Amino acid sequence: MIESILDNDLYKFTMQMAVLELFPEAEAEYRFTNRGTQRFSEGFVEELRRVIDEDISKLTLTDEEYHWLREHCPYLKPMYLEYLKNFRFRPEEVTVCLTEEKGLDMRVKGPWHSTILWEIVLMASVSELYFSTIETGWNGNGSLEAYGEKIIEIGKSLEENGCLFSEFGTRRRRSFELHDHVMKALTGIKNLSGTSNVYFAKKYGLKAIGTVGHEWIMGTSALVGLRYANRFAFENWVEVYKGDLGIALTDTFGSDAFFKDFNLKLSKIYDGVRHDSGDPLVFVEKVIAHYNKMGIDPMKKVVVFSDALNAEDAIKLKKYCSGKINCSFGIGTSLTNNSEFFRESPPLNMVIKLHSINGIPVVKLSDSPEKETGGRDALRVANYIFGRKGLDE
Repeated sequence: MIESILDNDLYKFTMQMAVLELFPEAEAEYRFTNRGTQRFSEGFVEELRRVIDEDISKLTLTDEEYHWLREHCPYLKPMYLEYLKNFRFRPEEVTVCLTEEKGLDMRVKGPWHSTILWEIVLMASVSELYFSTIETGWNGNGSLEAYGEKIIEIGKSLEENGCLFSEFGTRRRRSFELHDHVMKALTGIKNLSGTSNVYFAKKYGLKAIGTVGHEWIMGTSALVGLRYANRFAFENWVEVYKGDLGIALTDTFGSDAFFKDFNLKLSKIYDGVRHDSGDPLVFVEKVIAHYNKMGIDPMKKVVVFSDALNAEDAIKLKKYCSGKINCSFGIGTSLTNNSEFFRESPPLNMVIKLHSINGIPVVKLSDSPEKETGGRDALRVANYIFGRKGLDE
């Protein structure tokens, strides 16, 4: 299910390096949330535990992979690559069980720099195990070749409409094999700019795409301060990467809070911003207004859209942004687990999010209320601090 230590999203490695450099002593806890209706079995949990203990724990960075990273990801520092060469997943950091209240209860706890790589590999494993042990009828829905034709159709529609896009579908893929088939099909699409999956970037000669995830800002809120966490997080990112990997994620505590902290210095240093929740058209207008306020030509910046996109969404957004601001797209589940193709067995709606740093609860507020994560009291305080709700609401 996980073929390589590089079978992970680039942003997990870039954040791991930043955590090692700035917060090497931080302790983290992550928790799994199933937002969907699918349910799991004791047999599923036993097999997942076996995958964690026997398969993922054996993953290592090969010499070939090490040299590829040195050549193709020059922003990863030599000391970090040596760390990664010696890195091993530690199964004891993961607890997994079934409960009546939560169903599948999965938690990851340990040093932040160590636990940070678990999220994607666990989600990909949960998804593939679910569709190979519980909901198996989808295998009759069509061959890999038929699915490849569907992906080529999607890719061609994006290409014909001038949509520059990257593949972002590792975490909720139906299987590693299907993901591989998707990447093979997409290599013929001219507007494919790369993939978030480092293994497939290496295999297919593509650019590995990614910068930073919500957990970087969430973790910063506990270690440095909540009210100005966006500013601290993105200033620290510049300290580590010196202007590389310059796409800022905007919605951790809501985009309004982000733009208050995204000052002139940061607005100039960063190449653009990423949208991951809320109304994308409203967001575009906010971004343009912000850059105009800063005296920056929006046409010199870019918006990366990544919120549960399909080709139709991307094409509409491309047309809306035309002549206003540059845009590109990160497209995930609709490529690696397309719900139109697998009509009778939709993909899992699940997340693994950072829950605390050094025992301090952290939250994600988002621009979409259903995407909020965190404990009730922590959410109440954060919403109050950012002026979204009163303390008693």
